[in-house]
Amino acid sequence: MVSLKLQARLAAKVMKCGRGRVWLDPNESSELAAANSRRQVEKCIKDGFIIKRPTNAVSRFRWRKTLAAKRKGRHTGTGKRKGTREARMPSKELWVRRIRVLRRLLSKFREAKKIDKHSYHTMYLKCKGNVFKNKRTLLEHIHKEKGIKAREKDLQDQLEAKKLKKLDKREKLQKKETKRREKERAERGSTTKKAEAATSPKKTKKTKK
Repeated sequence: MVSLKLQARLAAKVMKCGRGRVWLDPNESSELAAANSRRQVEKCIKDGFIIKRPTNAVSRFRWRKTLAAKRKGRHTGTGKRKGTREARMPSKELWVRRIRVLRRLLSKFREAKKIDKHSYHTMYLKCKGNVFKNKRTLLEHIHKEKGIKAREKDLQDQLEAKKLKKLDKREKLQKKETKRREKERAERGSTTKKAEAATSPKKTKKTKK
């Protein structure tokens, strides 16, 4: 078999890589043996008889597989943990994430006019006081508050309507009463006039002599 050490060395220098990354086509060994200068080696590279192998990389397949398993909850027991619970995931970080979500939701609702500024302020303080566990509980509270307010408004409207109805009724009764009294007064006046006319003596006309 023909020795191609010279060609491999020249190819490594031309392609600027190590000897191990140079691949020489075994089917074209006779042509490669004839290439004993840099120019001829460059021509062989161009023709594809000499190839620069890719660098050896660590495969990510096993890492991806392990990560997929960890997402399912595998390989995360007490024996696999390094560092305390607080060091692995600080409670402050969890609090910041949660409070940001809640405050963002509140500001969005306020801008959309779904809640007024007073409700926003009370709920903001409740979020700060750790009343709401997550976004779902906050949404439930908002809907509940809105329902209570709507019911109160309905009751208020009903009471207002009842009040107006009572006032109208009272006014009507008063008008009726005043009319009745006026009628009675008029009747009483007419009867007294008649009685007076009956009791008073009749004036006799004097005859002239």
